[in-house]
Amino acid sequence: MICAGLDVGSRTIVLAVLDGGVVDSVILEAGLNPLRRCQELLADKSYRRLVVTGYGRHLVAPAVDGEVASEIRAYAVGARHLYPDCRTVIDVGGQDSKVTLLSDGGEVHKFEMNDRCAAGTGKFLEVMSNTLEVDIGELGDLALSASKVVQVNSLCTVFAESEVVSLISRGEESSAIALALHEGIATRIVGMVRRIGPKERVVFAGGAALNSCLRQLLGKKLGVEVTVPRDPQIVGALGAALLARARKRRRHIPIQSI
Repeated sequence: MICAGLDVGSRTIVLAVLDGGVVDSVILEAGLNPLRRCQELLADKSYRRLVVTGYGRHLVAPAVDGEVASEIRAYAVGARHLYPDCRTVIDVGGQDSKVTLLSDGGEVHKFEMNDRCAAGTGKFLEVMSNTLEVDIGELGDLALSASKVVQVNSLCTVFAESEVVSLISRGEESSAIALALHEGIATRIVGMVRRIGPKERVVFAGGAALNSCLRQLLGKKLGVEVTVPRDPQIVGALGAALLARARKRRRHIPIQSI
């Protein structure tokens, strides 16, 4: 049976289609009208069941005849499928960051979520990359090339941007500023991880997992090897598709809310 999972994030839309294994996956920019993007994406896809997760799940699911599942649940299922020994999931998305502790059986046991501030999210990295005039995909490598350390005192996006502008005007290297920003983000995320009492294996997923510096700093600060899937952006959509496949009927079977 072909099942699909749709992860509607604030910055990207990710589709995963399962027929045994993953037979198709697509990553698109969410744009100004994510609902229309989702409808266009699904128009030529064939599947029997669909589960929608992510930031825009409640907007999109009714319009595309899908059920909803939280990102916490979807990422837990996706990470556990990829790594059966996964016990901790770090998901850093565009608008929030989440850390989830899984039980021995793979159920959500405890989680921490930062959704009230852009600090420690992809949006923060995007704003800072624009301020530094560097492509966001190159920001991590830029930080790793730093030859000195500077201090950025605030992780509030507005204040941090002001600090970055001030550091630039003082002639500080962009690489050193980028490293300082990554240090602050990593410290924020590690604090969330430690509050839930992490256990190995630790899996880092979501778009920010593509950032080389953030991956390295999280592993260093946690003192453990952090596993990044080959395609970290599709983990939520994969989990949603697996939840769709696990259902026995098309409608009215509840999906665990967290």
